[in-house]
Amino acid sequence: QVQLVESGGGWVQPGGSLRLSCVVSGPLSSTTIMTWFRQDPGKEREFVAGLRWGPAAPRYLDSVKGRFTVSRDNAKNTLFLQMNSLKPEDTAVYYCAHSYGSNWYEPDHWGQGTRVTVSS
Repeated sequence: QVQLVESGGGWVQPGGSLRLSCVVSGPLSSTTIMTWFRQDPGKEREFVAGLRWGPAAPRYLDSVKGRFTVSRDNAKNTLFLQMNSLKPEDTAVYYCAHSYGSNWYEPDHWGQGTRVTVSS
């Protein structure tokens, strides 16, 4: 049983920063893939960033490269998404997700989501 609990969303002005957290309850191994997705109303859910729980290069959506950083704290079973230089188009509900195998874009488990609003 995997449970994912996100936190850290909120309202921020353009150019601001937020850090999202996702506490993972359940199995984690070096092959587990942890990801962040986002969805704005009326749009499809899209992959934002992700990493393997073991050593491997993270992956990012092109439009967030250089602004967002995904990281993990193995000791606390927590995934992070540091978001800098936020833009209005980053406004969405952000979801943490967990995959057992090699599929980065169709996770097995989802968190409940945390809303991020970027506006002036």
